[in-house]
Amino acid sequence: MTDLLSGRLRNGTRAWHQALEGTGFATAMLAGTLPLDRYVGQLAAYRVVLSALEAELARATCPSVTSVWSPDLVKLPLLERDLRHFAATQGAIPEPGPAAEEFAEEIRCTAAAGPRELLGFLYVLEGSTLGAMFLCRYVTDAYRLTDGKGASYYGSGDRTRWAAFAERLDRALGEPAVQEQVLAAAERAYRHIALISGELSAGLGAPTPEHV
Repeated sequence: MTDLLSGRLRNGTRAWHQALEGTGFATAMLAGTLPLDRYVGQLAAYRVVLSALEAELARATCPSVTSVWSPDLVKLPLLERDLRHFAATQGAIPEPGPAAEEFAEEIRCTAAAGPRELLGFLYVLEGSTLGAMFLCRYVTDAYRLTDGKGASYYGSGDRTRWAAFAERLDRALGEPAVQEQVLAAAERAYRHIALISGELSAGLGAPTPEHV
């Protein structure tokens, strides 16, 4: 019996997930000491990444991708809403570091060479919103955000949506060799996220995951 892809992805990327929880960015967020510009900087970096990923997923014609991708997974408008809020209240938005554009470029190259691997990237980004559900209260308390303003992306996690996404993923990608490709793509996504987190952790005093 072929293992379900969602389980392989969960188990295969667990070490990356745990390493990211120990970054300066993550530990400062949990402590309520993360500077606002680092939080906004993450939103700006993810805007670059999700702009590329969602555009490539939307235009993909590969049956595996079209059977998994769904409009309810779109997050870019939420990031745009948050960034508009901070532009209005704080002024200039921090420019993302190079890691965000490097991830976006890999997304575009992957879409051309192996579009099914985009689903590995999507697994990581969609999964991150589940963790954001837990972190959202830290964000709203630290920056005194009200009525969801500035926390639309962090408040977007949905377990029902995640379960439906995982079910579609398992149904679409059952072939072991394809699963290996998607798992490798998810690991590449985590490496890029680690680089983004490293840029945002500079000067915050905790180690950055370079390899797991």
